[in-house]
Amino acid sequence: MNAPQTPTHTPTPAQAAVRSFTQRFSATRRGSRLARLIAGQWLIAWDHPRGTPLFDTVALVVAELTSNAVLHGRVPGMDFVLRLVRDDERGVIRVEVSDAHPGLPARVAPRPDEDHGRGMLLVDALAASWGVRDGAGSGKTVWAECAQPGIPRSVKPLP
Repeated sequence: MNAPQTPTHTPTPAQAAVRSFTQRFSATRRGSRLARLIAGQWLIAWDHPRGTPLFDTVALVVAELTSNAVLHGRVPGMDFVLRLVRDDERGVIRVEVSDAHPGLPARVAPRPDEDHGRGMLLVDALAASWGVRDGAGSGKTVWAECAQPGIPRSVKPLP
């Protein structure tokens, strides 16, 4: 088996002018990692460099939502889809992760000694807003809108 490779996909200037990015990934840990790395490349192309608050927030949200798709939303033989939408007017990056499993994510209060169960609490704390859209019998889409600094958490989400 080959070692995981760092993605070499860097959006071209023409691609970076596009306000959205969508790609299907295998529902594996490797697919989740690749989704996070490629999302980072798009953020850089959209003038949100590594280490900035928006980059870090989006990277964490992508990591959490894609790992949830792999761990809790996986249906054998089915992939997950990552979609990023840049909304300059509202000052947000919308992250959408669609998987084939109909189960809904939950915010739970894990015991202090548990080593899991804090993911959606993290998304709730970082995102300006988040929610779930039913896939009408074919899974679900979990979305989160990450605001640029200075945009209040009460930013009204788009459906």
